[in-house]
Amino acid sequence: MLFNSYVFIFAFLPVTYAIYFLLAKYLNGEAAIISLIIASLFFYGWWNPVYLLLILASIGVNYFIGETIVRSHSAGEHYKSKCYLIIGVSFNLILLGYFKYANFMIENISSLLDYNVHIEQIILPLAISFFTFQQITYLVDAYKGITEEFKFTHYVLFVTFFPQLIAGPIVHHKEMLPQFLKLENMKPQLEAVMVGLSIFALGLFKKVVLADGIAQYATPVFNTAETGDPITFFTAWGGALAYTFQLYFDFSGYSDMAIGIARMFGIRLPINFSSPYKSLNIIEFWRRWHMTLSRFLRDYVYFSLGGGRKGNVRRYVNLLTTMLLGGLWHGAGWTFVLWGGLHGCYLIINHAWQYLKRLARLEFLDAQPIWRFFCWFVTFTSVVNAWVLFRATSFESAIEIYKGMYGFNGIAIPNAIYTRLGETASILDEMGITPFIGGGSQFMYTYLWIIILLFIVVFMPNTQQIMKTYSQYKKNSSPAVFEEGILPSKLTFRFNSAWAFVFASVLTISIFGLTRISEFLYFQF
Repeated sequence: MLFNSYVFIFAFLPVTYAIYFLLAKYLNGEAAIISLIIASLFFYGWWNPVYLLLILASIGVNYFIGETIVRSHSAGEHYKSKCYLIIGVSFNLILLGYFKYANFMIENISSLLDYNVHIEQIILPLAISFFTFQQITYLVDAYKGITEEFKFTHYVLFVTFFPQLIAGPIVHHKEMLPQFLKLENMKPQLEAVMVGLSIFALGLFKKVVLADGIAQYATPVFNTAETGDPITFFTAWGGALAYTFQLYFDFSGYSDMAIGIARMFGIRLPINFSSPYKSLNIIEFWRRWHMTLSRFLRDYVYFSLGGGRKGNVRRYVNLLTTMLLGGLWHGAGWTFVLWGGLHGCYLIINHAWQYLKRLARLEFLDAQPIWRFFCWFVTFTSVVNAWVLFRATSFESAIEIYKGMYGFNGIAIPNAIYTRLGETASILDEMGITPFIGGGSQFMYTYLWIIILLFIVVFMPNTQQIMKTYSQYKKNSSPAVFEEGILPSKLTFRFNSAWAFVFASVLTISIFGLTRISEFLYFQF
C-alpha cells in the first residue's frame, strides 16, 4: 500500500486512526497498541502476504535473542551476552544476504568461473534492509545495556509501525517505545492532527507534483543510455540533474509523509532530511541526507572499525569501507558499490582538505561569499555525478551518460532554439555547438523544471523550518548556503486561515494528481 494512493488516504489511514484512539479510550492502551500492530502488518502484507511470514519470523528471533542478551547482561554474564549478540547480528546479516545478495553473488561467481550456476530468482522482500538494520540496533543497544525488557507486543510495534516500516527513518527503540507508552499520546490531539496533516500534505506534494513531475525528463535519458545511443552534453546534464531532483523530492516527500502520519498518532519520528543540497562540503551532505542511515553507518560500522582513533590513514580506510558497505546496502550491484566508493573517496578528500586548511590557517575563507559559492558548486556537482552511477543499471549506461556530460558526444541544442538565436548562432557554430531536429519542448521543459527545483532546494526553507514552531527542528550551525532560506518569518507555519488555505490547496492539488501508481524510489532498497 502506498502513502500516495486513494486507498491509503481515504480508507486505511482514517480507519486505523479511529480504531486506535477508540480502543485507547474505551478499552486500554494495550488494546490500542495491538490494533496498530494488526494495521501495520496489514499495511505490510498488502503487497504480498507471504512477506508477513518472513518479517514475523525475523521479529520473533530478534526479540528472543535480545531478551536473552538483556538477561545475560543483568546477570553479569558478559561473555554469554556477547555470544548472543554475534549470533543475532549474524542471523540478521545472513537473512539480508540471502534475500538481497544471493542472486548477485551467484551471477558474479558464475562469471568468474565461466560456469553457469543456476538458482531460482529470489524475490527481494519489501523493506528488508530497513527492518534488518533497525533490529540490529536493538541487539547492539541490548548488549550495551541501553535496552530494558519490555513486552513482545511493544517490540513488534517498534519494528512494524507502518509510517516508517517500508523506507525509514531507521529508529532506535529508545526513540519510539517511550512515546507509544505515554498516556497523553493515546488521546487524539487537535494540534498533532493539524501539524501532522500539514507535514503529510507537503510530503505528498513533493512526491506527486515535484518528484513525479520531473521524473518524465530523467527516465528517457537513462533509457537511451541503456541502448548505447550517444547522448549529447545538454541532454546528459538534463537527465542527470532531473534524476538528482527526482530522488531528492521522492525520498524527502516519503520522509515528510512518514513524519506527518506518525505525528497524527502523537509520535515524533527523527528528521531524515535537512536541506542536503545546501551543503558546502560532502561531510555536511552526509549529515543532512538520509540522516538516520548515516547515523547507523557511523555508530555501528565506522566507529566499530575504529573511526578516526588510530590516525588519519586508518580513518580514511574506515571511511572508504563504511561507504562501500553503504553503497552495497542500497542495492546488489556493482554500480551501487562504486557509488559508495566514490562517496568514500569524496569524504577522504574532504577530510584531508579540512586538515590541510587548518594547518595552513585558511579558515578565513569560509566566511567569503565567493568561496562559499565555489564550495557549494563543487559539492553539488560531485553529488550529481555520483547519482549517475546510483541510477544507471550498468557501468556501460553510466559511461554513456558521463560521455555526454563531458562533451565526448558533442554539444547540441534543439533546432527550434538555434534558429531563433540570429547572429549568435554563428558564434555557437564556431564553438562546435550544433542544432538537432526535434526535442525543443522537451529541452525547454527539462531545464525549466531544473531551474525551479534548484531554486526551491537552495533558497527555500525546508519542511522542518516551515514547521519549526511545532517540530523538533533545531537551527543547524553546520555550513550551508542560505540555511534558513528566504523569507523565513513569512514562511513559518501558524494556525491561521491563510496557512489553512495553503495546505488545503497543496493537499487538493496532490490528491488530484494521484492518477497513476508511482512507487517511491527507496522501496527498491
